[in-house]
Amino acid sequence: MRIVELVPSLDVGGAERLAALLAQGLTTLGHDVTVVSMFAATGSWIEAELRAAGIELRFLDKQPGLDLRMIGRLRRVLRDLQPDVVHTHLHTLKYAWPAVGFRGPAIVHTVHNLAEHEVETHTRAVHHVAFRLGVEPVAIGDAVAESLKRVYGRTPRSVIPNGIRVADFRSPAGTRERTRQALASQLGFEADTTLFFTAGRLNEQKNHAGLLDAFASPALASAHLLVAGEGALLGALQAQAAALGVASRVHFLGVRRDVSTLMAAADAFVLASNWEGNPLVVLEAMAAGLPVVATDVGCVAELVSHETGRVVPPGSPPALAAALAELAGDRALVRALGARGADIAAARFDVAVMARAYSELFATVADGPHRRGGAC
Repeated sequence: MRIVELVPSLDVGGAERLAALLAQGLTTLGHDVTVVSMFAATGSWIEAELRAAGIELRFLDKQPGLDLRMIGRLRRVLRDLQPDVVHTHLHTLKYAWPAVGFRGPAIVHTVHNLAEHEVETHTRAVHHVAFRLGVEPVAIGDAVAESLKRVYGRTPRSVIPNGIRVADFRSPAGTRERTRQALASQLGFEADTTLFFTAGRLNEQKNHAGLLDAFASPALASAHLLVAGEGALLGALQAQAAALGVASRVHFLGVRRDVSTLMAAADAFVLASNWEGNPLVVLEAMAAGLPVVATDVGCVAELVSHETGRVVPPGSPPALAAALAELAGDRALVRALGARGADIAAARFDVAVMARAYSELFATVADGPHRRGGAC
């Protein structure tokens, strides 16, 4: 089957990473996959990884904001590629749907976040019409499926959880000790310090400010926090850490390619988000054998249970601090939760599981009654 994965860009982001992993998983299953980016190439590691896997890339050189030229450009690319299915992500559906028209390939659209948060209001209006006229929505979790019904009045036939390459996050014996020692020397803490890790854009969604408030709890006075990611709030967060007296224990690392290595060094992962869909980084932490402390937003509670970590109310630094302190004081609990999470990640959230589910769905919609009847 010929499949187009259509993404806003191939820069670092959850939906983009998911699409890249899926493209590779579908290729392994024997499908002919092309990844089309609305924006120009940036030389990102995602681009390099896809090229190394032999996957064709196309770039449409979109300008910021609404760029109606993309409809014609995308129509020409699809006419050239002749796909059976176009799989859209985020705001790309508003260009793909008019580009495909009523005689083109089937369109499947994955909703990566609660529908209220995924796209802006005018794009939601386009999605509303597209879903009513044959575009097949996919939810990445039950909470997202419920939001689709709430916002669009459409219950998706498929709920397909995100997947990761679980093997990438399994560390050989001895890695943790070596990595912790290296980080301890570099950042200035004792190797036996309780070490929490978080990763994500420094923006309102990820709520690092709430995490810093929690980390200022006296119960966490000896713990350290690694923060991977960049964003507009970096300066404000650094100032907040200083004002709270935790700057010496909070380490802002910027964008990191070695997230799996950092996870191997950490004791637990924490995510304080105000909203989420089905966050890949939580799955990665589970695969790495880390217990996860996360806020109860989006599909997080579908991933994290009392057997694998702790789920706390969003916007409650005291509750977050209490959960972190519980783990900081009990190494045996940390090991037990982490081991159970690793087992669940391997069984349910590997990219191979996700790719098979999408492959079956694509085959169904490509041959279904709403198939538009040939290439656009």
